[in-house]
Amino acid sequence: MGTRKETDLNDSDLAETDRAVRPGSVIVQKFGGSSLADAAGILRAAERIAKTRTNGYRVVAVVSAMGDTTDELCDLAAEVSPRPLAVDLDALLSIGELVSSALLAIALADLGQLPRTFTGSAAGLITDSIHGKAHITDVRPDRVRNSLNRGEVPIVAGFQGRTQKRNRVTTLGRGGSDLTAVALAASLGADICEIYTDVDGVYTADPRVVPTARKIEVLSSEEMLEFAASGCKVLHLRCVEYARRFGLPIHVRSSFVPEAGTLILPGLDRHPVLQPAREQPEVTGVAGVNSASKITVVGIPDQPDSMARILHVLSRSGAHVQAIVQNTAGPDSKRSDVALIVPAAHAGTALAVLDAEKGTIGFQGLQHDSEVGRVSITGLGMRSSPEIFCTFLKALSDANVDLDLFDISETSVGAVTPAHRLADAERAVRRAFGMAPAGEDAMVGHGEPLMPTVGPPVETWVSISDQDMTPVPQDDRTVARHF
Repeated sequence: MGTRKETDLNDSDLAETDRAVRPGSVIVQKFGGSSLADAAGILRAAERIAKTRTNGYRVVAVVSAMGDTTDELCDLAAEVSPRPLAVDLDALLSIGELVSSALLAIALADLGQLPRTFTGSAAGLITDSIHGKAHITDVRPDRVRNSLNRGEVPIVAGFQGRTQKRNRVTTLGRGGSDLTAVALAASLGADICEIYTDVDGVYTADPRVVPTARKIEVLSSEEMLEFAASGCKVLHLRCVEYARRFGLPIHVRSSFVPEAGTLILPGLDRHPVLQPAREQPEVTGVAGVNSASKITVVGIPDQPDSMARILHVLSRSGAHVQAIVQNTAGPDSKRSDVALIVPAAHAGTALAVLDAEKGTIGFQGLQHDSEVGRVSITGLGMRSSPEIFCTFLKALSDANVDLDLFDISETSVGAVTPAHRLADAERAVRRAFGMAPAGEDAMVGHGEPLMPTVGPPVETWVSISDQDMTPVPQDDRTVARHF
């Protein structure tokens, strides 16, 4: 997409517009399709950007396509061909964001700003060649940085990038504009990335379904990862992964009301990476635990409350269930078996309380295997990166380690193994992921240990995000609860 014609001021070397981008002076503001659905939304976004600049910050705007434009383009392509080539479909779908960026530039110019539009390619978003769901491999924001240095407002078309070879247009998949915004914010050293949408934050449940749901003022990135992985559509999973990886705070807020939304702050368990570029899964640790037990509850009645009764009994006893797998005997069977993994220290208590409630719950018997271990990996992108799971399984298969139960979350993948093969399993997984020997804490090629992230208090993030917002007290942190 072409850029606006440069004015004399754009070419000037005025001191106030030619200084370098200083750390802590940039805010990236992303406006979603619902925020830009019509002319009023475009004007509202422009006014928000202009106000932020008046408050003394430099702004990079990232835009989605207006309203349902992407869906309409997909429908149009389907009418033309039942099987459009992925590369052609990406070229078509990328047009929606270009329309939004041009309209926002027009609105900003009328407000006395100096906008400059960028495609994802021109903004430096380099991706792999997986059309329709490309992953970022590099970010080269030099043109955006130079635009900021000239006192302009860079407007970047979200959701898109280009391949390293042949410079073909790619799209990042649904929610890709969020990812564009976070990647640019990290690469520019922005203080915060604001995500403007049609909701005013993240809630404990969908408020359209649960009227009593509460808005959460502050979330850790780890909590938001689980929210996104569990189906919360406020933020895209890959966006949260990227922000956590590079220690970037996110502010999810409404385009329609001025109140503060939900702050998503990077965890305190790691140091932010200093060179943001590649979007990829990251394994940070391998662990083997031989202090686990497997309890199988045999012949549970096929009733909705049977599992709830078992877990209720175990929770009252203090036994911590680490994994659950239910096996149905067959389509005509009215009973099933449930395997539970608990810490070895909890096994005796768990067996005793379950046996005491055998008649109440109605199961047929209990089996106990104390000779089990659990090997696991921790890191980022576990659920959204099937290659991680495949590598994990292949490593154990190549080592001829028998596997029993699996569990996977956004930050962990684990498998239950025979206790006598746990050391072999851990060694095989470490080797597969290029990790140092078991006695060393650091990854191969990482010379320094991970350090806690040190950042401003919560009040500072709110102030940076919008100076007219009421600060959120740091000791009033709301803990997210899953419903």
